[in-house]
Amino acid sequence: MRIGAVASELLLHRYLADRPTKLVTALSILKSRLFKYQGHIGAALILGGCDVSGPHLYSIYPHGSSDSLPYATMGSGSLAAIAVFENEYREDLSQEEAKGIVARAIQAGIFNDLGSGSNVDLCIITEEGVQELRNYQTFNARTHSCEGHLTENFKVNINASSVTTATTLLLSKD
Repeated sequence: MRIGAVASELLLHRYLADRPTKLVTALSILKSRLFKYQGHIGAALILGGCDVSGPHLYSIYPHGSSDSLPYATMGSGSLAAIAVFENEYREDLSQEEAKGIVARAIQAGIFNDLGSGSNVDLCIITEEGVQELRNYQTFNARTHSCEGHLTENFKVNINASSVTTATTLLLSKD
């Protein structure tokens, strides 16, 4: 499924209707495309946004079905993440409280599933716009040790005179 094609279809719809596109229109387009392929496109999506009728959050499953809940999880770490939401979610959360709960839910997915990533990215969607918080929290950062020196973020140069071995390691940060 090409996201560019979906974006083009939404843009065309906006021009033809001469009004802002509702989120449910994007939901319908995504659902119909996934249903057409009967699950052969393995896309499990979370669609969120604000339109004239308010904020919305939808889960869209690979076969084209969907649901709308106050919180959503998808992917291999979703069972651990949903447990955090079920335990901590309430209607009157502030933005900071919500960010904390979402970060803890993603952490639960990271630490309880081998297929999940190692950092927490947040996306805050409000009527004013979208704010992406990349690397809001990072876990399991890769580091290397060379003769007792921690070499995270160090530049490694390969000795060009000996192609078979890498013998030069510069221990100076750039």
